Amino acid sequence: MSKYILPAFIFIVILIAFIKKVPVYDNFVKGSKESITLILSIFPYICAVLIAVELFSLSGLNSYLAKIMSPVLTFLGIPDELCELLIIRPLSGNGSLALLEGIYKTHGADSYVARCASVIVGASETVFYVGTVYFSTTKVKRLRYAIPISLFACYFGAVMACLICKVL
Repeated sequence: MSKYILPAFIFIVILIAFIKKVPVYDNFVKGSKESITLILSIFPYICAVLIAVELFSLSGLNSYLAKIMSPVLTFLGIPDELCELLIIRPLSGNGSLALLEGIYKTHGADSYVARCASVIVGASETVFYVGTVYFSTTKVKRLRYAIPISLFACYFGAVMACLICKVL
């Protein structure tokens, strides 16, 4: 069923546009041109974030921070095994998925740690990547509290995810 939803949606959009006499192809080309401009304006910011994430991982700083944060996170109810995941998740979606896969292999997919990790990865966002894309397109220069509040929400959600997984 799911393989028919997207083609049906596209067909319905084209049908509605045809009924309203909207030039579908012209608007499609116009949107494509605008997307290229958007990609070119966002690319330097995304490149900078990706390089910073890679340097962060290769330097071993993520493991060092995980060791430092471990007692605090354990006090909040988050297993030690998830410390590195909580550091990487706001930075890199692919990195956090790789760590999630490692957690599945090590602890099993039905373990408490794996369930917590799954909820954390599924319910949180790559804060810095999304912030980069959003703020680079809106030309906002003063971020103020956007990133700290996003990180707080991400970590509060992780604590709640582990609490809910423990109760269920």
